[in-house]
Amino acid sequence: MSKQNDTVSTKHSVKKVWKNNLFLIRLCYTASPAYVILLTLDAARNQLSIFLEHTFGIGYVLEAAEFHYPFRQVAIFLLGLAAFITAEMLFSSFISDYIAVRELPKVRRKVKMALYEKAKELDLQCYDNPDYYNELVLAISEADKQIDRCITFLQNTAAGICTFVSTGIYFFVKDRFSILFAVVSFVMGFAFNQLYNKLSYEVRIRRNPHERKQEYVKRVFYLSDYAKELRLNPEAAGILYDDFEKANEQLYQVEKRYTKRKFWLDFMRQYVSNDFFSDVLYISYLVFKAAVLGGLSYSSVAILYNSFGQLKRGMRVFTDVYPYAAETSLYVQKILDFMDYEPQIKSERKLPVSDQAKALELKNVSFSYGGEYGNVIRNISLSVAPGEKLALVGYNGAGKTTLTKLIMRLYDTTEGEILLGGVNIRDYDVEQYRHSVGTVFQDFKIFAGTVTENVLLDLDQDTDLERVKSALTHSGLAERTKALPKGLDTQLTTEFAQDGINLSGGESQKLAIGRVFYKNAGLIILDEPSSALDPIAEYQLNHSMLEATENKTVIFISHRLSTTRLADRIIMLENGQIAEQGTHEQLLLLNGKYAAMWKAQAGQYIEA
Repeated sequence: MSKQNDTVSTKHSVKKVWKNNLFLIRLCYTASPAYVILLTLDAARNQLSIFLEHTFGIGYVLEAAEFHYPFRQVAIFLLGLAAFITAEMLFSSFISDYIAVRELPKVRRKVKMALYEKAKELDLQCYDNPDYYNELVLAISEADKQIDRCITFLQNTAAGICTFVSTGIYFFVKDRFSILFAVVSFVMGFAFNQLYNKLSYEVRIRRNPHERKQEYVKRVFYLSDYAKELRLNPEAAGILYDDFEKANEQLYQVEKRYTKRKFWLDFMRQYVSNDFFSDVLYISYLVFKAAVLGGLSYSSVAILYNSFGQLKRGMRVFTDVYPYAAETSLYVQKILDFMDYEPQIKSERKLPVSDQAKALELKNVSFSYGGEYGNVIRNISLSVAPGEKLALVGYNGAGKTTLTKLIMRLYDTTEGEILLGGVNIRDYDVEQYRHSVGTVFQDFKIFAGTVTENVLLDLDQDTDLERVKSALTHSGLAERTKALPKGLDTQLTTEFAQDGINLSGGESQKLAIGRVFYKNAGLIILDEPSSALDPIAEYQLNHSMLEATENKTVIFISHRLSTTRLADRIIMLENGQIAEQGTHEQLLLLNGKYAAMWKAQAGQYIEA
């Protein structure tokens, strides 16, 4: 997606405007043809009904009164018109109360699912780019609104054509010159509407980052995740209030910057281009032609003036159709840019990956997130034997988590290569490769679902409940789940279930670790797997982990050096490079950086 800059692009070619709108129309049509077709027909029906009732019908009655038509003839006409309008009302009720209610969720689901499926393909680096993230949020948040705009666009077009044809023919028969007033109003309204809609889009884009900041502050104040922190640290609320006020001030400045231009453009498009022509110029023309020239009957004057408002509104639909489509096109382009994004992390040969432990090798690996900070990982070479237990240690910012993300192929190396079983991991099928790695992240998440669903994180219909129980036993959560009201079927979090259970931090971490035990992966990566556990639970977990992963390759990050003692080898990282490596005993004898960390943290409690 394009980066946001000071100059907001607000212009699309005519070809692109129609192409983007047709894309969204086709997407809605494939989801529900009945919804798109019937709502469009209903809009045309509505305009035809208005014409027959307010223009042709009233005109006929006025002429009948002025020229003394027979009562029987007028009564038959009115009864026929009433029957037609009744049938139309029944059709309209069917469309709005049944078809629209039933089919609209299908359309929205189709579009949203397409966006969510694409979101799953995004590279992790997309979330590191705030400009891209702004575009992503805008695309997804605008989806429902653009579906509504798409249908409105079709309805306005159908209504405009119906009004133009029916009322236009009527005016052509009664007084051709009257059409000139509508044409002039049309041309002026078209030009000013286009300018106004472009300006509205530019304002929306400039408001977006400030509105996102306001939304963030709002979430912090109403989500339970932050409730304790805000109450224990009231000064943080003050900082957030300031951020909210700054964002509000910035929104005010955006609106202030465009107020005068919006006012004058709105004045020109609403009054000068429309009301002035009908309420001043056109009525003067009709009075002159009827009273002075005698070219129109008084009933014709009344109905032409009354109907000119309808013709004007029909013509105004045409003035709004293209600018409306142009504005929709700008938003749809955001969705298209999002949908057209091609992941940078691709499968070069799509080789299958087995679940067996394999040798892992890093050759001269370097990595940078981009920008001015340079490489986070610097020329690391490392070999890990199948089944080896490897610990990564180091101070914050040393590159431990980044290195594991490279191994998981959430990012690709900037330089060097990573081999698994002697094959470059870029040659494996990306989805299969990632699925073959069992992981627990430091910032793991518990989802609003059952215990079983949170362990599986899969759509597997043939769930092996015994494996789930075994996984939770190894992670130390089995006794807790047995005590839950519905056992493995207990809902976690109270997001959607009033009787849901909120696990403690340590229990949640055990559940996350249970996911790894359930998964039959040859490579397991654990980022601070026991940070929320008490020492006894940590001790039990470590031994369960060694037992359950006997034939697996395990790489884990831990700041608790009492845990790293169990590793076959310890890698000490510093500034993105390997500073030291060896067993716990070897590193203590080396008396280097690892030994200093050990003495500072655990040496006074645990004898080496």
